Amino acid sequence: MATLTSDLIRLNNLQLASKLVSDELMLGIQTSRRSGIGTEFEQYRHYEPGDDPKRIDWKLFARSGNYLVRESATESNQQVRFLLDLSGSMNYDESGISRLHYAKILLASLAYLGYRQNDQLSLYGLQNGDVQALVPPGKQSFLKIVGTLETAQASGAWVVKQPSFPEFSRKQSELLIIASDFLQVGDEWLHLIQNVAGPRREIVIFQILGDQELDFNLTGFYRFQDLETGREIELQADAVRDTVRQTATAYLAKLDDALRIPHVRLIRVRLSDPIGRVLSGFLTGKQV
Repeated sequence: MATLTSDLIRLNNLQLASKLVSDELMLGIQTSRRSGIGTEFEQYRHYEPGDDPKRIDWKLFARSGNYLVRESATESNQQVRFLLDLSGSMNYDESGISRLHYAKILLASLAYLGYRQNDQLSLYGLQNGDVQALVPPGKQSFLKIVGTLETAQASGAWVVKQPSFPEFSRKQSELLIIASDFLQVGDEWLHLIQNVAGPRREIVIFQILGDQELDFNLTGFYRFQDLETGREIELQADAVRDTVRQTATAYLAKLDDALRIPHVRLIRVRLSDPIGRVLSGFLTGKQV
């Protein structure tokens, strides 16, 4: 996707950013694998005698000169729940891009796609170990979700306990989309996913990490701060590089293995990855 994440961040307008990303996806995806949220149409095809002229995409004709017909997908009316991690570690940033803002644009873009598809949308936040309902499904839920995301702030540590979703229904199919760094002290994230996973609930996890969190190419002395506890420590980066890399690799491998369960999909994202490309990969089932 052409739209750069840094440009979207500078817009400082979440509704506009989400629309730009979503419109870019609409133009860029010819066919999509439906995942409960996605484009309004499955594909374009050339106009054939007998087709209703009203189905021709005239805006696309003006740009390309081709008579292309939309083959529409059935509106899903599916329940789509968004969960945003609001613990302090979401304030991590690289090159002026914070994890929290990246997650906000990503969720707002998916909410816009769901809104165009007539999905039932709701938003939850996870903070201090509790899952909080922020926007219930209903009229104007998309605008309420964007407004709530605009002002949402991340802070504090994740208190290790057993958060739950008591209001979630298993009577109808639903999609739970989570945006988080998925970093944990124990196995609190894994316990949460295992508690809510089920045959009627597809779970998609966007694990958002920085390049340095994955590659750790720093050199020299640095003061590192725990964004959840505020604790600081000074280290010579070269001396701990191998240990940090090995620890990160082992943790991510453990996570990959633990989340190989039915109805759960983990998508690992870097802060340097263009959001449009990430969402395109999600919608088409391809790797980022």
